[in-house]
Amino acid sequence: MQIFNTINELQKVLAGWRESQQTIGFVATMGGLHLGHLSLIKLAKNQADRVLVSIFVNPTQFAADEDFESYPRTLAADLEQLKKLGVDGIFTPTIEQIYPQGKGFERNQFGEKKYLFEILCGKTRPHFFFGVLQVVKRLFEIIKPDVAIFGQKDYQQLQIIKQFSSNIEIISAEILREKNGLAMSTRNQYLSPDERKIAGKLYEILSQLADGKLQITSAKVALKQHFSLDYLEILDANSLEKISPKTSKIAILSAVFLGKTRLIDNIITEQKFENLGEKNV
Repeated sequence: MQIFNTINELQKVLAGWRESQQTIGFVATMGGLHLGHLSLIKLAKNQADRVLVSIFVNPTQFAADEDFESYPRTLAADLEQLKKLGVDGIFTPTIEQIYPQGKGFERNQFGEKKYLFEILCGKTRPHFFFGVLQVVKRLFEIIKPDVAIFGQKDYQQLQIIKQFSSNIEIISAEILREKNGLAMSTRNQYLSPDERKIAGKLYEILSQLADGKLQITSAKVALKQHFSLDYLEILDANSLEKISPKTSKIAILSAVFLGKTRLIDNIITEQKFENLGEKNV
């Protein structure tokens, strides 16, 4: 396992892998690794000859009042986990290497797809997806992977990356969950033991909605009994637009707050539009 702190040393090794006709799989992380991250890496190992993981807490996706300074940074533990998995390379750049010309980003370049940045999480975190796309595009520019793996939990992020990364194969990895259904996330570390027990209710209620046991109105009421609700939406999974009779795959997406911790989750289903009923539109 090789650890790269600079772009130059990383690109020299990447060039050698390519000269040997080896494909490169990439997993971008901000560290604080958990079993969900490790599942992405295992999938990458099945998709490519070499696997590179980045660990970089990206400042451009945090607002001024968010947790950039306190975000879990567990590099030593992360490296130990990655060593056990047999990862080929780990890229741990500085902010200056990723953003040598500063952290500004042109937001008016997305045309008709700009709505993807403004819905769902984009309503309450208008900076977030611009920052995510900025760092992903920069990492892709440096690494030029053949395939990159992203988790389904961050479904809106996944769709945005797919739309703006046409030269790289983007593969989605299924959500990995705790025993109570809570989607694994680095920020789950913020939850108290009592909050962790409650947090599983998010997936439970989304599952009841997906199974037709709840309508969207009653699902919102149920969520508000345990959480502060940011949103609950049912959208076309392929476009994140409103569902219609032509919709073939549906995304049930939600974000909630439990105390100070923001949780997101989703269920993707091929259940037909008409089976969900008009009240869910």
